[in-house]
Amino acid sequence: MSHDSSDDPTVPIVCDDCGTRTRVPLSDLADLIERHNETRHDGDSVATVEPELAEQIADLVTEDLGLLEE
Repeated sequence: MSHDSSDDPTVPIVCDDCGTRTRVPLSDLADLIERHNETRHDGDSVATVEPELAEQIADLVTEDLGLLEE
């Protein structure tokens, strides 16, 4: 299910249990993480988006949605 587009940004993913660090196309991110966790870790959510990036995205979404405004 890979998209062959050079315009598709890549996202870093990590799996500390396997020692895996790679970048995957954003359009394939969810499927690839799910497949890795299903095949390597019995479905446990071990592989994730790079934690620093995930935190930055969460901060941006929180700010964009105005969740911290009174």
